[in-house]
Amino acid sequence: MPMKQPKKGRLWLNDGSCVRLRPEYRNHVWSYDFVHHRTDDGRAFRTLNILDEHSRECLAIRVKRKLNSTEVIDALTDLFILRGVPVYIRSDNGPEFIAEAVRDWIKAVGAKTAYIEPGSPWENGFCESFNGRMRDELLNGDVFYSLREAQIIIEGWRRHYNTKRPHSALGYRPPAPEAVIPMDQRPTMH
Repeated sequence: MPMKQPKKGRLWLNDGSCVRLRPEYRNHVWSYDFVHHRTDDGRAFRTLNILDEHSRECLAIRVKRKLNSTEVIDALTDLFILRGVPVYIRSDNGPEFIAEAVRDWIKAVGAKTAYIEPGSPWENGFCESFNGRMRDELLNGDVFYSLREAQIIIEGWRRHYNTKRPHSALGYRPPAPEAVIPMDQRPTMH
């Protein structure tokens, strides 16, 4: 019988209250992380997954052979233009995330970083859960013959994840359902 693992109490204070930053509304806390995979020819590629922790929406998945701190800044810039700047951005302590250029840029746009403790992936639970679902539902079941094919299929899966796939934490609704409002029912602008 395996030894019982000690409970990890890093997320709570002695009075039982939680230290962890919890998302309270859209654009409050975003998190991001990398997932590694390979095309059929054995060449590696990475995905940069960016999530809104409150809505559980996957805001973007950047797919490239190599992703560095400049790519992280580019992906975030695109999202900040489209969605505004979040209050916090949570990540692990990978070199692409703690690079001085990334930290300085995030500070300059008015957001704050929320790095997790090294070796504590449960502190980035939303992103880790998403990465596991992506691996189980997509990466482990598909063969990608080229990087371009991977980009197209992964983007299609991201759209499905956001607009169609039910999420138990959201009452079995998708995080960003597609909605069509007929023209005659839209609010009028005065």
